[in-house]
Amino acid sequence: MANERLRSAMLTHGVTVEVMAEHVGVDPKTVERWITQGRAPYRRHRLAIAAYLREDETYLWPNGLPEGQRQDAADAEVLKVYPHRSYVPPELWLQLFGRAEREIGVLVHAGVFLAENPRWPQLLRQKAAAGVRARILLGDPDSPEVQRRGQEEEIGEGVAYKVREVMKLYRPLYGVAGIEFRMHRSTLHNSLYRADDEWLVNTQVYGVSAPLTPVLHLRRVAGAELAATYQQSFEKVWDEAAPIERTS
Repeated sequence: MANERLRSAMLTHGVTVEVMAEHVGVDPKTVERWITQGRAPYRRHRLAIAAYLREDETYLWPNGLPEGQRQDAADAEVLKVYPHRSYVPPELWLQLFGRAEREIGVLVHAGVFLAENPRWPQLLRQKAAAGVRARILLGDPDSPEVQRRGQEEEIGEGVAYKVREVMKLYRPLYGVAGIEFRMHRSTLHNSLYRADDEWLVNTQVYGVSAPLTPVLHLRRVAGAELAATYQQSFEKVWDEAAPIERTS
């Protein structure tokens, strides 16, 4: 059976069979067999191909890793677990985003603690000017999902109020090239903070305010699926969200 995922990824990135063969150090006919016959390359070749195409190894070859190796890879992705967000070192948030070279992503309802940091908009501007894509997802303050979150935390309209205030704080960045803002109406299961392959995942717990819930510090490992799962969630919310107007 042909490997259509590999074929599609190569076409998307404009990578020919000859180029890929040269990159991984094999004959072009070998690459052809990987595509047309679905043969699985050696692990070192899979890793090189996945990195070159910026795809997950497990996406290109879903059955490439034995179960034990998948578990080991998942364990390796977890750098640290903080019992509460308030335990995360304050400097880590901006250090995380400061390391970004390709992508910054934020998925929150409001994320007040970040928006109120005066160094955060400066960092966003600097990164955008350097070619880093920044995507910020905020909750729609008029959505039932945000209203429900306020009820769960027993603060009523408090969450919606926070979102509106954060939207005001971000106004100077609306329209800045490389920085995109959207409003989402998803049920927020986790707040996500991404810098390339590194993530801070602020878990959401029913009835508990975000500063008091656990945070996972992750770094993507080739062949693992933990960080990739959160990335898939982020992309789905982004695709369904609406752009924030400059007048918001």
